[in-house]
Amino acid sequence: MVMLDMLVLLSGQTIATLLGRLYYNSGGNSKWMATLTVSGGSPLLAILLLLTPPHSAGAGTQPPASKMVPIYVGLGILIGLDNLMYSYALQYLPVSTFALVAATQLGFNAITSRLINKQRFTALIANSVVVLTFSATLLGVGSSSDGTSSNLPHGKYTLGFILTLCASAVFALILSLLEVTFEKVVRTRTFRWVLRVQLYTNIVASMVSVCGLFASGEWRTIPGEMAAFKDGRARYVATLVGTAVSWQAMSVATLRLITRVSSLFANVTGTVALPLVPVFAVVLFGDKMSGIKAVAMLMAVWGFLSYVYQHYLDGRRAAMTKEADAECRVCAARAGGEAVLHA
Repeated sequence: MVMLDMLVLLSGQTIATLLGRLYYNSGGNSKWMATLTVSGGSPLLAILLLLTPPHSAGAGTQPPASKMVPIYVGLGILIGLDNLMYSYALQYLPVSTFALVAATQLGFNAITSRLINKQRFTALIANSVVVLTFSATLLGVGSSSDGTSSNLPHGKYTLGFILTLCASAVFALILSLLEVTFEKVVRTRTFRWVLRVQLYTNIVASMVSVCGLFASGEWRTIPGEMAAFKDGRARYVATLVGTAVSWQAMSVATLRLITRVSSLFANVTGTVALPLVPVFAVVLFGDKMSGIKAVAMLMAVWGFLSYVYQHYLDGRRAAMTKEADAECRVCAARAGGEAVLHA
């Protein structure tokens, strides 16, 4: 099941990022509409929730609504604002650069996991944080040399870079808060609760997006945007629907990995998509893969491998501890048996 969740996360994240860029490349321009697609597919989760069997009697007591409602509202607002920052960033950055800078969320998650989830901060994790930070900085400094910002107004590339960093930090915070919510408040890790938390937080995030869409006046431009969209209205709708479904699949898989393993592991898995998105972006959108961007990608992969090796060491250490505990129990049982025979 963990492997299945990892596959769904990687597929959903890659497809959603590429479709988000396709929306802008084909004539879409509404940041609030793009933001809405990230959480707007949440009604699909209601169907899954209805088809999921209710909690069994041994599943434990459910947390009161007085605790869960503020959590849903708070996390939903954070998710809505985070989605908005990602939408702006994806418009101002080539998708390959966006994917590489967004990898810094792994470093931010190391910090939030340490402060909120009491995750151990080892030398390998510190190495990953430093490498990912240098990778993102290299992209920002070298933006003028790869031609990716030549078609943007002055300062837009830098703004997109900063927004991606901020969105990555907020996303890391959200993951850690979701983990602590399941550990301290929900206290159960069933698929039904995963759907419930995902559904209600995304409904709040969608409300934030809808309010922004109407308050900004962008809703008036939607009919014209749809008519001017490349290859017509049908492709416009299909692009938005595909993006919304992909984001929901990715989000549910992420939350399942958080409940099954940890927020750090879920973020590590999402980073595996790092080499995938730029490659597809070069093929589909003609993004330039400059030498600086290639070096940044290799540095980001290096940072990811540091995390993977740290998880390998942790798993090996846990297995050895478990084996030692088992041997101690066997020795204690034998000693007890010998004492009875002597008596």
